[in-house]
Amino acid sequence: MARQIQSVERAAALLRLLGGAGRPLALAELAAALDLPRPTAHGILRTLREEGLVAQDGVSGRYLLGDGLSRLGTPWDRHDLRARAMNWADALAAGTGWAVYLGVPAADGHGVDVVHHVFRPDGSRQALRTNSVQPLHATAWGLCLLAFAPASVRITEPLDRYTRRTVTDPAVLSRELTATRRRGWAGDPGGWEPGAGGLSVPVRSGGGLTVAALGVGGPVEQLFSSDGRARTEPLDELTNAAAEIAAGLEGLS
Repeated sequence: MARQIQSVERAAALLRLLGGAGRPLALAELAAALDLPRPTAHGILRTLREEGLVAQDGVSGRYLLGDGLSRLGTPWDRHDLRARAMNWADALAAGTGWAVYLGVPAADGHGVDVVHHVFRPDGSRQALRTNSVQPLHATAWGLCLLAFAPASVRITEPLDRYTRRTVTDPAVLSRELTATRRRGWAGDPGGWEPGAGGLSVPVRSGGGLTVAALGVGGPVEQLFSSDGRARTEPLDELTNAAAEIAAGLEGLS
């Protein structure tokens, strides 16, 4: 039998103990019940509390189950995500000159739902894409979700073609997703709209869970070199913005 991970076992035992006690429990009670040193029990409880799975009474200091348990299995609130990402997305567009997209898995999993779209700040005529659902296999933000949040999205075959650069072969798509996971970003050199490209990186919450894809869109030649490689500048800007958004997601449920 494979060896179990002790810290996970202990965390599960603490949750079961709190759930069955019928009252808040003190650290000393929890540590004694599981035969754990108090510092060890406290460290596990602190982590569970930060994740919303355990709560602590502000007066007595005793522990009880947290509200986060009741929300397990529910999707992240798109409005909260958008609100917490908006300032960084707006700054990214202003600083780079590219359009910015924030995408999450569509409700049915068959697409990427654009929850925030910032226009290119060049004054050109543009169509607002917020609340639109775009294809997973033909957009950078869709490819990003396919690569880094595969449990939340589902690809539908046959793969529709939108331009001559759209990937429609499932085997080619599978190789592209493998490459995307290896390098940490997704690229679309014109598979959704002719001449328009995109780059995207995952936005992660605590524990590494990918909750959204942050992307920039613009002319292909601005985002990719002549040999098809992604340019460094937009990737650096994207990575920094995604990290800042992720930092702001702490405590979001």
